[in-house]
Amino acid sequence: MRYKVGAVICVFGVTVSGCSVWTQYKKLNVTEYEAMVQGPIKNFDQVIQLFPKTVEQVQDYKRCAIEKANSDLAIIKHLPADQRSYANTVAAFDTAQDQFGMVAGVIRTLEMVSPDETLRTACHAAVLELSTFTVDAFVNKDLYRAFKEYVDGARAHETLSDEQAYLLDEAMHDFKRGGFALPDDQFEKVKTLNKKLGELELTFETNIANDKGFITVGREGLADLSDEFIGQLERDGDTYKVTCDYPVYNEVMNHCSVEATRKALYQAFNNRAHPVNKPVLEAIVAERDGLAHVLGFKSYAALGLDGLMAHTPERARTFITQLAQQARAKANKEYQTFAIQLPEGVTLVDGKFKPWDILFVKTVYKKKHFAIDDRQVAQYFEVDATLKAIFNIYQHFLGLKFFMTKPAWAWHDDVRLIEAYDAAGTTLRGYILLDLYPRPSKYSHACWAPCIPARKLRKDDGTYAYTPVVGIMIANFPKATPTKPALLKHSDVETFFHEFGHAMHSVLGATESAGASGCSVKRDFVEAPSQMFEEWMFDPAVLRSISCHYQTHTPLPDELIKKIIALKKFDSGSSVVRQCVFSLLSLDIFGQGGCPNIQHLMHKLHTTYLPMIMYDETNHIASSFGHLAGYGAAYYSYMWSKVYALDLFYTVKERGFNDPTVGKALVDCILSRGGGVDPDLLLKDFLGRAPNQKAFIADLGIAG
Repeated sequence: MRYKVGAVICVFGVTVSGCSVWTQYKKLNVTEYEAMVQGPIKNFDQVIQLFPKTVEQVQDYKRCAIEKANSDLAIIKHLPADQRSYANTVAAFDTAQDQFGMVAGVIRTLEMVSPDETLRTACHAAVLELSTFTVDAFVNKDLYRAFKEYVDGARAHETLSDEQAYLLDEAMHDFKRGGFALPDDQFEKVKTLNKKLGELELTFETNIANDKGFITVGREGLADLSDEFIGQLERDGDTYKVTCDYPVYNEVMNHCSVEATRKALYQAFNNRAHPVNKPVLEAIVAERDGLAHVLGFKSYAALGLDGLMAHTPERARTFITQLAQQARAKANKEYQTFAIQLPEGVTLVDGKFKPWDILFVKTVYKKKHFAIDDRQVAQYFEVDATLKAIFNIYQHFLGLKFFMTKPAWAWHDDVRLIEAYDAAGTTLRGYILLDLYPRPSKYSHACWAPCIPARKLRKDDGTYAYTPVVGIMIANFPKATPTKPALLKHSDVETFFHEFGHAMHSVLGATESAGASGCSVKRDFVEAPSQMFEEWMFDPAVLRSISCHYQTHTPLPDELIKKIIALKKFDSGSSVVRQCVFSLLSLDIFGQGGCPNIQHLMHKLHTTYLPMIMYDETNHIASSFGHLAGYGAAYYSYMWSKVYALDLFYTVKERGFNDPTVGKALVDCILSRGGGVDPDLLLKDFLGRAPNQKAFIADLGIAG
C-alpha cells in the first residue's frame, strides 16, 4: 500500500517473526511483541504465531500493537529538524505503519475466516479499537511536520532511489489531501470523521458477512437441480434450506426451472444485510460527504479519485458512460435473441425480462445453441488436479517453485498451504494459505488478503535479501459430495486464476518500502495483473493443459474448448453494461452531496441502461454491495483496469505465451515493482507504448 496518511490505514499488512509455538499462553509484554514484529519470517512456525488463538491473545496483540506504535511514532516526532534523514523519518514511518498494520491485518482476516464466533467477536471489537487508534496516532500533524522538516531540509542533500522519491512525493500529496495543512479545529473534524467512518465501514462489511439469508422449498421446488447438489442442502423433513451462499445461489439461479424458487432466492440474495445496512450506508455517505467538504473537495468521489489513475470523477464517468454506450447495442441484440427463444415457463412482463429469470434464460440458451452445460464442463476441473495444473503454469511462466501441504495449524481443517520459492528452490518468496470452501459466517465472496508484505532488503554488497509474503486466498467454491469430488465450474477456475494472480503480484512485488509492496498500487490499477491472468482461462492451450475429466482423465475436447471461448462474447454486452451500472451507482452515491435516495439512483440507472429487464422494487442490493465500503466511488476501476489487463494479455500472447523470458519481462517491468512506480510508466515500460482499448473492444466483441 502507499502511505495512508490522509485516511484510516488499511488493516491488511503484517510482519511477525521470532516466536516459538507456545504450549501454554502467557501474557505478552511489549519486549516479546517487538521480537515478533521485527525481522523476516524464516519458517512456518513463525507464521503460526501471527494468528491469535484466543480472545486473550487478540486483546494482547492489540494492546502491544498500540504500545509499540506509540513508541515508534514518538521517536519520529521528537527528532530535531536538523537531524532528520530519509531513514529516520520516512522509512521509520513506513516501518511503524507496517508493523502496526501487521497485527491489525491478521486480526481483521481472522474475523473473516474463523469458525469460532467468540473469537470473531473479539476480533471485531479489536479492529474497531485499532481503527480508532489509527486516526489518532497516524493521522497526526506532528508526523506531517516531521515529513515537511525533512523535505524542506535534508531532502536536498540526500540521493534517493526512484522508488523512495516517488513514494515521498505521494506521501506529501496524501498529507495535503488528508487535511494536514488545515487549521487545527478543521483537522480535528477530519480525525473525528475518519474515526466514525472506520466504525461504520467495518459494521457495513460485518453485517454482510453475518447475513444468513435463505429460503425454504419442497423437493418439487428444486426441479432440474442435480441429486448431488440437492443432497448437500440442509433438510428438515420434506423441506430444503436454500442459502444465499454464492455456489448455492448460482446453481439455483442458473439451473432451477421453478420460477417461484428463483424469484424467492433472488429477492433474498438482493436483500442481504437489509434493512440493517440501510442506515449504516446512509451514514457512510453523509459522513464521507462531510469529510470531502472539510478537505476542500466538492464530493467524496472527487476526494476518493484524487491521486488515482483516473484523477477525477468526470474522467471516470466519461470512460464508463462511453463504454456503456458501446456495449448497449450488443446487449440489446442479446436480449432480443433470448426473447424469441424463451424456455418453457418463462414469460415477459410488458416485453421485459423478470430479473430472476435472466441467468436461467442464458443457461438454457447456452445448452441449446452451444450444447454446453457448466456442470458438464465442471467434470473436467476436479479441484486437486486443476490446482496442480494451474500451479505448473504459474511456476513455469513466473520462474517460481511451489510446495503445497496441509499446514501444521490453521483456523479450519480445509485450509492448505503453499510455500513459494524462486526457480532454484533456494529463496523463500511466500507462504500462501488457501481457504477455498464456504462455511457459516465466513467471508462470502473471493479475495486475496495479504498479511505480511514482501520486502527486498539491500545488503552491503549491493544485492538484495528477500522477506517472504504471507497471505490468504479466500474463496467459496463447491465442496465434494458423497459421490463426486469437488468440481469447479469454468467461472470458478477463472476466479482462482484471478485471485491467485493477486497472490503472485504480492509474492513477486518485493520492494524496499513496505508501503509499496505487491498489490499496494493505485486502486484503479490493482486489478489489472489479476485480470490479465484470468484471461488464460480462454486460451485453448491452457484449457487443454489444466483440464482432466475426473473419471476418464481426458482433457477438454477441442469442440468444447471452442464453445467456451465463443461463450466469452456470448453475453458480453449485458455483462459489461451491468458492471457499468454498478460503477455509475458508486460514482453517483458519492458524487451528489448529502445523502441521495439510493433506491431512486438504482431505479434511474436500471431503467436507463437495462430497459429490457423489469426493475424489482424489492431489490436493495446496495445494502450488500460491499465495495461501497472498501472502494467508495472507485468501482469503475474493475472496467478501467480490464482495459489494461487485456492489452497486457494479448501482448504477452503475441510475444510468446509459454515463454519464461516473457514472464520474466512481466515480472521485471510490472509485478516486481509493486506500487513504487506510477502505473502509467509500468505499462509503457512493458508494452513499449501507451496502452489503448483496442484489445478490450475486440476481445469482448462489443463494438457492434
